[in-house]
Amino acid sequence: MSSTDRSAPPDQSTPTDRFAPAAAPRRRLSLLMALVCGVSVANVYFPQALGPLIADGLDLTPAAAATVATLTQLGYATGIFLLVPLGDRLPRRPLITVLLGVTACALLVAGLAPAFGVLLAAGTAVGIATVVPQILLPMAAGLVAPERRGRIIGTLQGGLIGGILLARTFGGIVGTHLGWRAPYLVAAALTALSAVVLARALPTDTPSGHTRYPKLLADTVRLLRTEPALRRSALYQATLFGAFSAVWTALALLVTGPRYGLDAQAVGLLALIGAAGMGYAPAAGRLVDRHGPNRVNLGCVLATLGAAAVLTAGTLGGAVGLTALAVGLLLLDLAIQCGQVANQTRIFALRPQARSRLNTAYMTCSFLGGSVGSWLGVHAFARLGWPGVCGLVATAAGGALIVHLLSRRAGAGEGAAASAVARPTVVIR
Repeated sequence: MSSTDRSAPPDQSTPTDRFAPAAAPRRRLSLLMALVCGVSVANVYFPQALGPLIADGLDLTPAAAATVATLTQLGYATGIFLLVPLGDRLPRRPLITVLLGVTACALLVAGLAPAFGVLLAAGTAVGIATVVPQILLPMAAGLVAPERRGRIIGTLQGGLIGGILLARTFGGIVGTHLGWRAPYLVAAALTALSAVVLARALPTDTPSGHTRYPKLLADTVRLLRTEPALRRSALYQATLFGAFSAVWTALALLVTGPRYGLDAQAVGLLALIGAAGMGYAPAAGRLVDRHGPNRVNLGCVLATLGAAAVLTAGTLGGAVGLTALAVGLLLLDLAIQCGQVANQTRIFALRPQARSRLNTAYMTCSFLGGSVGSWLGVHAFARLGWPGVCGLVATAAGGALIVHLLSRRAGAGEGAAASAVARPTVVIR
């Protein structure tokens, strides 16, 4: 919503952060929040490495088994839209604790599922409840001064992306040795432990308003419609994250197929290589603080195009193909991590009192893009093989590049996010 949009309802909260910059969290708290982000988001991604194991265990086709990962991601997008806005209305510490508890229960049901239908339902519930990272991120952004916001977002994003990448290592290795149910049961225990730890460690915060729930959802849609910087950030990440999801969903089919003949553990090891780049996000936060998000976004788009070219060599098989896959995945991970930091730094500067709703709009678009990318990746691989998946990645990156060029032509300046901090606002509640 622009600063001159008078259609927004008044808010009794102030347009400043609810946490004063002087109350900056100690490094230990920020690292703990980053760790829980990783543990929580991993629940959405470890099923991507379990597709072949679930197919064997439940006598399904690989494409049908991959539906578990797709529905879990779709559930995540749904949960972001329906639950994350509550972070602007309810105290976040109890909200986070309850959501982690629900996630742990859903993981337990999935690990004990007697049939595929129960697994699909439980996996969808896991996705819906696993939105804690998207509540922690706006919370952390309000704990620091604006000039340090990129750093703390980078720290939490490092944990978040690390969880996404290591989830596949965890799922692949544990699933190979103990069966596909074991990762769900271990994840249930880790998530329950996270709930206990955060219930004691998180600071108490005060909600910015008492807006009714239907209006929270309406405000989320209104922000997406009226904030150009939010729309641009959402388009960037939806396209690039769609490419990311397409690659990781199809990768298990490629590596366990006739070209390589490996098992699900190999998918986990490839993810472990990609996780070596977890330090990208904190570094990206420093770059965003110094140069602004636009330059970082452009670099991410170019890195994705490079990743598409390198990943194509994965069709060669053997050591050369595996090396190409590892290098391409590193480039893709770099693009996603740095782009996420740049985009969230941009949107969190727009309206401090509505950060959860801003993040809801942004992440809903991102994970809808991821769900579509996951679905397209499976079908592109089935019809066109691995080159079709790489072409899909190049197409997504090309779309993001068009967004970038059009935004520059429209006069979107490098300092848009910074100016948003200082401009007078008509806040929403």
